[in-house]
Amino acid sequence: MEEKLAKFKALLQDMYDLRSASLLLIWDQSTYMPPGGADTRGRITALLDRLAQERLVDPALLRLLEELEPYAASLPFDHDDAALVRATRREVEIMGKVPPEFWSEFSEHMAAAYQVWTQARADNDWQKIEPYLEQTLEYSRQFADFYPGYNHIADPLIAYMDYGMKAADIRHIFAELRQQLVPLIEAIRGQPQVDTACLHGHFPKDSQLKFAEEVIGELGYDFKRGRLDLTHHPFTAPLSVGDVRVTTRVNEDTLTECFFPAIHEAGHAMHLQGYNPAYEASPLGYWTSASVLESQSRTWENLVGRSRTFWSHYYPRLQAYFPDQFKDVPLETFYRAINRVQPSLIRTAADEVTYNLHPMIRFELELALLEGSLAVKDLPEAWREAYTRDLGVTPTDFKDGVMQDVHWYSGAIGGGFQGYTLGNILSAMFFEKALEAHPEIPGEMEHGRFDTLRNWLTENIYWAGAKYTTIELAQRVTGKPELDVQPLMRYFRTKYGEIYDLGHWV
Repeated sequence: MEEKLAKFKALLQDMYDLRSASLLLIWDQSTYMPPGGADTRGRITALLDRLAQERLVDPALLRLLEELEPYAASLPFDHDDAALVRATRREVEIMGKVPPEFWSEFSEHMAAAYQVWTQARADNDWQKIEPYLEQTLEYSRQFADFYPGYNHIADPLIAYMDYGMKAADIRHIFAELRQQLVPLIEAIRGQPQVDTACLHGHFPKDSQLKFAEEVIGELGYDFKRGRLDLTHHPFTAPLSVGDVRVTTRVNEDTLTECFFPAIHEAGHAMHLQGYNPAYEASPLGYWTSASVLESQSRTWENLVGRSRTFWSHYYPRLQAYFPDQFKDVPLETFYRAINRVQPSLIRTAADEVTYNLHPMIRFELELALLEGSLAVKDLPEAWREAYTRDLGVTPTDFKDGVMQDVHWYSGAIGGGFQGYTLGNILSAMFFEKALEAHPEIPGEMEHGRFDTLRNWLTENIYWAGAKYTTIELAQRVTGKPELDVQPLMRYFRTKYGEIYDLGHWV
């Protein structure tokens, strides 16, 4: 059995090394690659993705998987070997039916579409990117068709990002959250608004980056196994446990567009750096799910990074970095400003409370595109109508409307957005359990100490890597068999009830 396991792991390592090489090239394209390299880069990533897919459907790997499954079934559920076999079977179920040639074509298309999007968004030119999105939609439908028998055409695409979940499940969760969220937003709207003038002015790029780098290092992001770079749309590149790179962007007119995305991506990276190193180059060390990954970025960005206790420690340092901007601004004014609830056009800049409506809008648009009830040419207008209806704001251009997110222009349509809101739900569920175990965490954060929280997250979430599905992990950590919106709503009502003086409403 040991010999078979060794051969099995070696075959898996080849596949995941190829995926890491492809991701490294994608990271480079999004950070440093000159525009002229786009065509060649697309061809190379297409080759790597095809080779990786060929490894996944290699008869030798599939034969070993079948031979190892009885052995895995005899082990405890949480044994590493059992988890490796189980996770590989999930991978084969999700990806094994996709021909390598499809991945090659789709990868080349995605590389080209991303490069066009970067320029089209800068030029506010929808017509330039529209035909690429048409093709992306066609590829997304083809992907779903490799899995006949689905309940909804989006289900196979959702399974790729959040295994075990379906469109109907997500719609149910979203409906429950929306039912409680919208009245809270309306109650906040009825109160005097928070002044955010202190967040606008001139904030030099180098100072923003230096402050962000300093803070995420103190939170626990290991720069010996990572780096911080600039890009069009912030993301994290997990090349290995020893190399997890983060990115952000800078707007010198405001502080928040650099700092909070940097913490967000560092949250992803600390999670990925915290994987058990023994899971390297295997399904257990690849990634968990979109929602679990997002739960950790949102924990650090919001539950930590937007808290009063966090800024009790860091605000004096921020004032030292930007004395002209903040020397006469009290901490409470700054704290309220970064937590202002106001519907806005941009998802990544949205406040915590209204943020969740953004993924909900995109999720429903994705379903409509895949179903065929919405055409790509009509997407900008459908986007405007949804934002006007749900958030009371209307885009006046494509750049801050339908073209703002990179997801549809660098990947499939379907399954890419629900993870943000599911991640918010999970972050509150996990954070409640962390505070139950260690009620001293807020006091420690007030003094710039994050070890207790980070160690709890590592022990309960990070170290497991992709050993468990989203629901399995949530149940192990919280004891609940499904996602529960109540911890998130309790957090919102407590925090924003105090900021907006909602009194007995909450």
